[in-house]
Amino acid sequence: MPASTHKTLKIDGSTGEGGGQIIRTALSLSMLTGTPIEITNIRAGRAKPGLMRQHLMCVQASQQISNASVSGAHLSSTSFTFTPNTVQAGDYTFDIGSAGSTSLVLQTLLPALLFTSTDSSNKSTITITGGTHNPLAPTTDFLQHAFVPMLDKLSMQVDIELQQTGFAPVGGGMIKATITPFMRRTNASLLDLTERGKLSNIELVASVLNLEYDICKRELASAKAALIEAGIDEALITTRGNKLYGIGEGNTCYAIVTHQLGDKNEAKTTAKTSTNTDTHQEVFSLLGEKRSSAENIGKRLAGHIRRYLYDTDALIDEYLTDQLLLPLALSGGGTFSARIISEHSKTQAWLIEQFLSVEITLKVIDEQKTLVQVAC
Repeated sequence: MPASTHKTLKIDGSTGEGGGQIIRTALSLSMLTGTPIEITNIRAGRAKPGLMRQHLMCVQASQQISNASVSGAHLSSTSFTFTPNTVQAGDYTFDIGSAGSTSLVLQTLLPALLFTSTDSSNKSTITITGGTHNPLAPTTDFLQHAFVPMLDKLSMQVDIELQQTGFAPVGGGMIKATITPFMRRTNASLLDLTERGKLSNIELVASVLNLEYDICKRELASAKAALIEAGIDEALITTRGNKLYGIGEGNTCYAIVTHQLGDKNEAKTTAKTSTNTDTHQEVFSLLGEKRSSAENIGKRLAGHIRRYLYDTDALIDEYLTDQLLLPLALSGGGTFSARIISEHSKTQAWLIEQFLSVEITLKVIDEQKTLVQVAC
């Protein structure tokens, strides 16, 4: 539908959590629905309010793929307007120009490019240069091992390659995403991810960029020892160390926690695609810090895993909850159990409901478990 037939939706950027996510999600949904938007009070509560470089890149990249009309978008701007036209599939390249998060720029563009065509051969590619491992954003590892497998359960086909690693403050990392247009099947079952089954595996991964490999060994040994001490069967724990390619230097340590799904989940997931729909993966990650030893990073990582395994039987953790809401709304809806509903997630739910005919309900079971239902 042409954007001119829609009334401009005015969005207060200080609503709820009030961060950059409002900008990114609003841009995604504006392009998807053809709705012009005006965002004011951008990041009003932040120490440096207004658009930072990575936010501005989200606007500029969205403008490029949708041939949008934009006004007021510049560094430190606290308001802008965005009027999209038709989103075009294609091969796009973007350079943030800093160590800003490539993941967040990608997640802004991804929903719109998933719906560019009903022809699955009409794929798009996006190459983004900037930071791949940022403190306040999902890392490329998280996207590859948690977010993409979840999209796959929804029959959304996305492939993400880490071509070069970039840590703050240098950046210089590069990711490439290949996006196949999504076509929802009318007879597709709704996703139901409410019950956690048996723990299958915990893979611990530590990686360094232009630093001593011994850091990886120490982080992995510390994390593994802490998990065994917590009562986790050593046979379920695997470890892997990597030397990364890129400029600058940095260290990341993450865990892929894989569970079987209960019978209820197995019966209601969508048709099997390339990822096994009988399992669920959560990813927990930390970045190395100059003031923190490798042993301490390993122990902290194990702590995140222990809290997820022992504090609740909810299936989806905080950060994946945040990122699952929009794809779930676009694919037809579903239900999942969440460990934590953050202000980020509440703001995301509110914003989605401003654009789409969906109702997102949160049913609190206890302090560590909430049932999230997305009804279209």
